[in-house]
Amino acid sequence: MGDLFLVRHGETSWSRSGRHTGSTDVPLTDRGRAQARALVPLIRSHRIGAVLVSPLQRARETAELIGLHEVQLDPDLREWDYGGYEGVTTAEIQRTRPDWFLFTDGVTPGPPEHPGETPEQVGERADRVLARADAALADSEGCVVLVAHGHFLRVLTARRLGLPPSAGALFQLATGTLCRLGTEHGRPVIASWNVRPPT
Repeated sequence: MGDLFLVRHGETSWSRSGRHTGSTDVPLTDRGRAQARALVPLIRSHRIGAVLVSPLQRARETAELIGLHEVQLDPDLREWDYGGYEGVTTAEIQRTRPDWFLFTDGVTPGPPEHPGETPEQVGERADRVLARADAALADSEGCVVLVAHGHFLRVLTARRLGLPPSAGALFQLATGTLCRLGTEHGRPVIASWNVRPPT
């Protein structure tokens, strides 16, 4: 069975400024596009069996720039629904909630179309994605690539390792990076993390 490759989309203006970017469909910056293109040699060196991509444009464009064209859009790969914290930075939230921490506290409710998610709800989505990825890995001799978002991929990694969603806090993940989740002695492991091509 192949490995699971995680790609966090390239930089956006909101990721650069630290604004929580869930459902807001922000495009890549020029730097974000360059980050995506730089991942090409890291991806092309592997046989790819399937590619699952978040439907948001920053993830779709990253996949296109890498050269991943035969993709399946997966709504479960969208970023955490930040509810009332959409577009707000951690520093701004902590002015009124000094001890607030996303991975344990979740978010404040938002409008009906984006009410917000608890860490557990994000973990449930991650579990569904992992089930589909495992099915694709079983049907293919290649790896499976997931192109998505920082907080969601951190939760997904925690779930892959058998940890609670809150353990996503342990895995820092920069924009325009590649991670590989593999196995050792039949158990899931992090084979590489937060990799950028050499400059």
